[in-house]
Amino acid sequence: MGYVPSADLVPKVLEGDLRAIARLVTRAESGVDEARAALDDVFRHAGRAHIVGITGVPGSGKSTLVTALTAAIRRTGRKVAIVAIDPSSPFSGGSILGDRIRMGEIAGDPGVFVRSMATRGALGGLARGALEAVDVLDAAGFDVVIIETVGVGQDEVEVARAAHTTVVVSAPGLGDDIQAIKAGILEVADVHAVSKCDRPDANRTIADLKNMLALSAGPGTRYGVRLASKAGAAPGNDAAWRPPVIATSSVRGEGIDDLLAAVDRHFASLRETGELDARRTHIAERRMLAAGEDILRARFARHRDGRVFTLLDAVRTRRLSPHAAALRLLDELQPGGSE
Repeated sequence: MGYVPSADLVPKVLEGDLRAIARLVTRAESGVDEARAALDDVFRHAGRAHIVGITGVPGSGKSTLVTALTAAIRRTGRKVAIVAIDPSSPFSGGSILGDRIRMGEIAGDPGVFVRSMATRGALGGLARGALEAVDVLDAAGFDVVIIETVGVGQDEVEVARAAHTTVVVSAPGLGDDIQAIKAGILEVADVHAVSKCDRPDANRTIADLKNMLALSAGPGTRYGVRLASKAGAAPGNDAAWRPPVIATSSVRGEGIDDLLAAVDRHFASLRETGELDARRTHIAERRMLAAGEDILRARFARHRDGRVFTLLDAVRTRRLSPHAAALRLLDELQPGGSE
């Protein structure tokens, strides 16, 4: 089968054709110009899926937990797509595909779609094109789309700005008692999952998380807005969502149904309180700003040997500050001007 124009893939994607879905996801990841109109079209058909972000420090058992959670979701009859953000290969820049190997037991399920994407140096734990891939999977009729990120840290909380529900996975013995605070976990998590709860030191991790959550009880912030504003809820009101701590063991199958129930309850809470629309608005804002940054970056690259080089020389010789040079470059690259 030869090359199929991206526009011709869209109707097949909407029908749930797996080959068309895989092709358009690849083009979203690659950022090819030819797919731009098709991806814009797909975006208009998306917006129905529950987007679940799962993050946590390396070694916390995220992929194993995602596999178990996916199996639990499938038992409810829902279709699941997984976008697993892999570290980039240092040689090819491509995905190492470790997650797809670990998720082999669910990959053969026709109601499950698994795709690994390379970070390719992108900050925030999300690969460029990941959210457009989510759009494709959403429009294709998957009920739940899970984004699994490479890790969590000060610069790796983008998944919390892209998902309706964020699950942070912690594991016993991976760090000191205030690791969660240092990583900003309390601010990004809607649900806490403690993996490997069959280990003897798991109870301490669970207790530490619960204690930290109790100390930080009350309105928090997310996306730059106060969480206590959910549907007019006052600070401390019972209507405000309080992140639960769920003990899980993927090996024993313990706590997986409880985790799914917590994820579903959170999504129901977002709908009931009206915060779902607010989160969608903030996700849209982030995506629009990120797209603008990508467009400007591409324009700068096209003019690297021309206008950019001239301004770089002015900055190098300190005739212009970086800020002043950036403003001048933006003025010169205004839409309607000569490109």
